[in-house]
Amino acid sequence: MRISVIIPTYNRRQKLERCLAALGRQTLPREQFEVIVINDGSSDETEQYLEQVAAEGALNLHYKSQLNQGQGVARNEALSMARGELVLIIGDDCYADYGLLAEHDRQHTAHPEETAAVLGFVTWLPELTPSPLMRFMEKGGAILGRWGGHQFAYDLLEGKERADARFFYTANLSLKRSLLQKESFDPTFSAYGWEDIELGMRLERKRGMVLYYAPRARVFHDHWISLEDFKKRMVAIGEGSHSMQKRDPSGRYLPSLKKWFVFRLLALSPLLFITKMFYPDLYYYSLSKKYFLKGVKKGYNKEKNEE
Repeated sequence: MRISVIIPTYNRRQKLERCLAALGRQTLPREQFEVIVINDGSSDETEQYLEQVAAEGALNLHYKSQLNQGQGVARNEALSMARGELVLIIGDDCYADYGLLAEHDRQHTAHPEETAAVLGFVTWLPELTPSPLMRFMEKGGAILGRWGGHQFAYDLLEGKERADARFFYTANLSLKRSLLQKESFDPTFSAYGWEDIELGMRLERKRGMVLYYAPRARVFHDHWISLEDFKKRMVAIGEGSHSMQKRDPSGRYLPSLKKWFVFRLLALSPLLFITKMFYPDLYYYSLSKKYFLKGVKKGYNKEKNEE
C-alpha cells in the first residue's frame, strides 16, 4: 500500500461525500491507496453514509466512529489503522484535484528520505466565489512586499522548493508513516490554530523534518469565511499563542513590544478607514492583527485570573 489518506470528520456528511467522491476520481490506481475516515462523534448521518460507501466497495475505505475528542485524537487513531508507506492528511471539506495523490507520490519518490514531508496547495472552491477577504487569506503573506504573513500565505512560497514548519498545514500534507509514528499529534495540546504548527515544529526540531512545497498537489477548500468568522478566528489564534509559547519557549509566538506597537497603530480607526478604501490587503492585514491582539490580551487576562 503506497498512500493512506487520513480524514477526521465531524457533522459534515454532505461535504464528506464530495471529499470521498473526489478521491474516487484520482489518477493514482485505486489499489495503491486507502482512505481512513474517523467519525469524531458526529450526530448527523455520517456513520450511515460511511457504512454505505464501505459496503459499495468503490473506495478502499476504512472508518471508525468515536466519541468527540478533537482532530488530534482522530488523526492519531487513523494513523494507528494506516498501512500505507505515506500518510496524506486532508480535511473533510477539502476536495482533491484529480492528480493530488499522484503528485504526492511523485514528490516522495523524488525525496525518499524518511524526514521528507510534502505540503500541497489549498485554494478555495471556485463555486464559493471567494470574497476579497478569502483571497487575502490565501495569498496575503507579504503585504506591500515585506510585512508579516497570514493564514496560508502561499505567495511567500512562490518559486521556492522548501517551506519551514510555519507552513505545516494539515489540510493537504503528506509524510512518511514511519516519521509520524515517532512524533504524532499531541492530544493534550488543543490551542486553536496552533495544533498543526506544534507538530510541525516538533518534527522539524526533534526529527529533522524537511518540508517540500508541491503547488501542483491541489485541494479545493469548501469553507466560506465571513468577516465575523475571520475576527473570531484571529481572537482564538491570539489566545492560543500563549499555549504555543509555553510549548516552545525558544520560539516567538507572542508579539514583541515593537510588534504590539505597530499592530496597535495599524488598528487605529482612521488608518483602518483609509486602508479599507485604498489598500484592501493592508486593511485585512491590519484587521487580523487588531483581533489577534485582542486574543493575546484575552490570554493574558485568563492567565492572570488563574494565578
